Amino acid sequence: MIRSVLALALLVATAPLAAQASAADSGKQPFTVERSWQIQRIGNPTISPDGSRIVAPVTRFVMAEDKGYTDLWMWNADGSGERAFTTHVGNEGSPAFSPDGRFIAFTAQREDDKAPQLYVMAVDGGEARRLTTLATGVQSPKWFADGSRIAFVSRVFDGLALSEQGKRLEERAASKMTARVWDGAPVTAWDQYLDEREFHVFAVATAGGEPQALTQPTGLELPRAAVQGTDSLFAISPDGRELAFVADSDPKPNVTNNDVFTVAIGARDATNHTEPNKAGDSNPLYSPDGRYLSFVQQRIKGFYADKGRLMLKDRRSGSISEQFTAWDRSADGLVWGNDSRRLWGAIDDAGTVRVYELPIGGTPRAVTGEPSVGGLALAKNGTLVGLRQTFVEPPTLVSVNTRNGATTKLSTINDELLANTDFGTYESVTYTGANGKEIQMWVNYPPGFDKSKQYPFFMLIHGGPHNAITNGMSFRWNAQVFGSWGYVTAWPNFHGSSGFGQDFTDSINPNWADKPYEDVIKAAEWFKAQPWIDDTRMVAGGGSYGGYLTTVILGREHPFRALVAHAKVYNLYTQYAADFAVEMPRFGGFWEPENREMMEKISPHYHAGNFKTPTLVVHGQLDYRVPVNHGQELYQTLLMQGVPTRYVYFPNENHWILKPQNSVFWYQQVQQWFEAHNAAKAD
Repeated sequence: MIRSVLALALLVATAPLAAQASAADSGKQPFTVERSWQIQRIGNPTISPDGSRIVAPVTRFVMAEDKGYTDLWMWNADGSGERAFTTHVGNEGSPAFSPDGRFIAFTAQREDDKAPQLYVMAVDGGEARRLTTLATGVQSPKWFADGSRIAFVSRVFDGLALSEQGKRLEERAASKMTARVWDGAPVTAWDQYLDEREFHVFAVATAGGEPQALTQPTGLELPRAAVQGTDSLFAISPDGRELAFVADSDPKPNVTNNDVFTVAIGARDATNHTEPNKAGDSNPLYSPDGRYLSFVQQRIKGFYADKGRLMLKDRRSGSISEQFTAWDRSADGLVWGNDSRRLWGAIDDAGTVRVYELPIGGTPRAVTGEPSVGGLALAKNGTLVGLRQTFVEPPTLVSVNTRNGATTKLSTINDELLANTDFGTYESVTYTGANGKEIQMWVNYPPGFDKSKQYPFFMLIHGGPHNAITNGMSFRWNAQVFGSWGYVTAWPNFHGSSGFGQDFTDSINPNWADKPYEDVIKAAEWFKAQPWIDDTRMVAGGGSYGGYLTTVILGREHPFRALVAHAKVYNLYTQYAADFAVEMPRFGGFWEPENREMMEKISPHYHAGNFKTPTLVVHGQLDYRVPVNHGQELYQTLLMQGVPTRYVYFPNENHWILKPQNSVFWYQQVQQWFEAHNAAKAD
């Protein structure tokens, strides 16, 4: 049967009966997907130098318009108040305080702007002043320490004057000839085909004027595939004389080697500080006193989840040293301490993102505990702020006591909504997985959970594979939304997950399938042994790698009555069309004889003869991380075999379902699939 469905037709669906009953008992509203879209989402904050004020972007969504509106909000660091700092109909983002604390720089697309531009606005209010008029737009603004200039990134046609960029874009848009040609990589990145434009760093005076090119004279460019953001790819030295940036140093079209370079402002000759390392180097940061340049280094080429080592270049002596060699975690979310003797980081650590103190020459110290805290910003007076979140708390602005890890809530914009929402509970448990290894797992319980009753179970399988589910509120695959349907859910951090040490993360390479599969099955067995689980009503699903592992499970023995495979890798051969598949894989190409046995073992399509479980297949047309052919191949294979299936296709979504109405429809389709294939059996 072919179905053509309008998303709006189902947006008025009522809450599940279990959620309605619990909500009625509590006087609160169930946490449905529609309610999740009412949460205002706070982005990463910036703090004034004196520590008195904090600014962050806040996005609210209007379901009927299927869009979000982002304004900048301001908080007093003592918790005495919050207010909207901008209210323009155009979206604002990337706020940054000036060094003297008097102004905020930000990006926005207003009135006749053809792309986001750089604006500056006084902290005490008034009209925003536009500093740029670039057809190619502006992102990642950063102040020079003397406040005279602001650095930013724009994606430009190299060798073409900034004033001519708009004309080139218009000519491309108007041309009836639409072919594109590549002689190297990358071709795609996430949800777009790339042209020859390059990411470059510029600087513009705060008084206005023509931007100055900083990286173009070097002949190097920021990584061309960095379409999701460039904030971590460059830094300005405290004296304003030097730029540090990340660029690919290998000219070969099928090899990438991102290194950390520096160049004197206005000069042409850049210095490569990481040339001996053939794996990735990233995230350059200058210490406040200018003595050190820190960066993060990986050592295993072709392994994106290799441990990120904190490296320190002494700019006086020229020496480079690795810090914390015995620490089995990756350095991430870093900000320098004011004394230039330590950094603070937001570290993926055993299922939680924790604030760590990283003292130079010392030992890393975990500062915060169970709630995840990230998005750190540090004032000159030592005030540290960030975003705290859990499975039942969306990102919330807090200050962090760096001595004892206590957090103090500053934002209240979601308080009323949350106070009237019927959330369930959650906990971290461990069980024995593959090879007798202890596996950490997050369990979410529905509202009003009662151990004397039995509940259906939904096994959630995370993506990556080298990511982890940390204690935080995801607006996709939200365990508490599934809980409003009456389900107990679990997120096991199976073998290959990050945050549990290098050996654990790398333990599934190159065999992506066996250990994670065994971990998931053993997790299911753990739940089957619980008296409060109805072991006849177990389902599973995941997206990306989670969709891959779901499809592996589809071809093997398992206890699940129905599956959901979203943005799944189904055929490891056709995955060579993925955006990242542009250089030789770590373990060699599929055509090499020694790899054939492994491919036949772990590529799900080889095991299609075993498929028999009803499977909901979901994919977005704009997904170039896992191209859409995977969804259609799996769906049509299931159809051929007579296995119950449905294909939900989103022509305007990428690897994730990000539009409000599409998101609601996604959840509705999953719920309907489970109602059809995981209903309670009649007595």
